[in-house]
Amino acid sequence: MKWIAISGSWRKTSKEVENDVRQTVRDIISRGDGIVTGGALNVDSFATDEALKVDPTAKQIKVFLPVTLERYAAHYRKRADEGVITHDQAEELIALLTKLKETNPEVLIEDKENTVVDKATYFERNSKVMEIADELAAFQINNSEGVQDTADKAYTEGKPVHLKRYQID
Repeated sequence: MKWIAISGSWRKTSKEVENDVRQTVRDIISRGDGIVTGGALNVDSFATDEALKVDPTAKQIKVFLPVTLERYAAHYRKRADEGVITHDQAEELIALLTKLKETNPEVLIEDKENTVVDKATYFERNSKVMEIADELAAFQINNSEGVQDTADKAYTEGKPVHLKRYQID
């Protein structure tokens, strides 16, 4: 089985991006491969949700978090309180990751060392995703820096990169 990293922007999305991510995940899992992603909003959560629909046992998915799920949940709730994301977005993501952990605890990989969620720990998480991935399927919106970081890591490691770019106002 090959592991395909799914990386994408979390700030903005569209129905086109969501459809592309979900179709990519269905294609990967139906051919017997697995996905690895970072557990963020939008692209990561579309991928995780679709993977659980296609593979309810969660044997073909791995999700890396930059901290423990408990800290991650607190971070997203704080970001919702700050108005960066909505409370619905925070709670839906937390519920999805909790469901994944309950379904197959081995596939939610929590970083128990980090205590904060910030740019550095997100980029560190991207490195961990690419360490186990055989290739990358990336969905980059408005030249997202995080997606570019992941793509650059894949290029450096000589891994195939399938990069789809979008512009969203």
